[in-house]
Amino acid sequence: MLRPRSNVGQNTKAGQPHPSVISNGSFSSVTTVRFPLLLLAGSLLSVLLVAVAGPPSLRIGDFSGQAPSNSVPDGWEQIRFGDNESSTRYDLVRRDSAVVLRARSSNGASGLITHQRVDLEQYPILEWRWRVDRLSAGADVTKETRADAAARVYVTFDYDGLGLLDRIRLALLRRVGYSDAPSRALNYLWARENGQERVVESPYTDQIMIMPVRSGRGQTGEWVRERRNVLADYRRAFGESPPAVNGVAIMTDTDNTADSARAFYGDIVFRPSEAGTDSVERRPSGSE
Repeated sequence: MLRPRSNVGQNTKAGQPHPSVISNGSFSSVTTVRFPLLLLAGSLLSVLLVAVAGPPSLRIGDFSGQAPSNSVPDGWEQIRFGDNESSTRYDLVRRDSAVVLRARSSNGASGLITHQRVDLEQYPILEWRWRVDRLSAGADVTKETRADAAARVYVTFDYDGLGLLDRIRLALLRRVGYSDAPSRALNYLWARENGQERVVESPYTDQIMIMPVRSGRGQTGEWVRERRNVLADYRRAFGESPPAVNGVAIMTDTDNTADSARAFYGDIVFRPSEAGTDSVERRPSGSE
């Protein structure tokens, strides 16, 4: 009887198995070697992806992650000014499908602040969105008697280079009720009059520089997204490299004009630098 010839053993030396026949012991050895290599490759890939993605963003004002409430947002505290009994009212409300911070001021002034340290060399970009429904009539941030604004975002700095006169002035301010008065700050605001891209000294102190990043009534009632390079803005305003950020504050005030204003603030985030990022980029939030 003719039987089919087996291929096993062909082209092999006597006593050696065919390459297609692998013993259990050989398979286990290969698996034992390959598995750690695969784990190492996966770990290296994860590290590479994190390096490419860069450091995570710092969410300073996470209003959208909280529930609507009449209380001050988590991680924030109220700033009151001297004997002013009429304070701006702040609460978390749902507006346009997200929880945001609402500010309502009527002949009053107060703010909210969160104390957090940020290294601008690593996180120079500040992003937030805001909406102003009503501007205070007669406001002028360059005049002490009319220095109101419907919406402000302050970035405060851990600055220890004040001269003697400024240190005395700061100590007096803190003693009479301005306990959160910063030693140095940038103030981004929505001004009543057109004045974008100016750097204006505060009428109260030359250690606070004002930057009107939005002005006028043209976009009232709309959500507007802002993006600032705080590192570049500080150098432009003060002519030197900045110290670490030690806080962010927001304020809507109408005490000087005895008028009223209403504004909304969305999440506030510090981000790492990006290649090709301009120092200033502004666009309506609906353009994304």
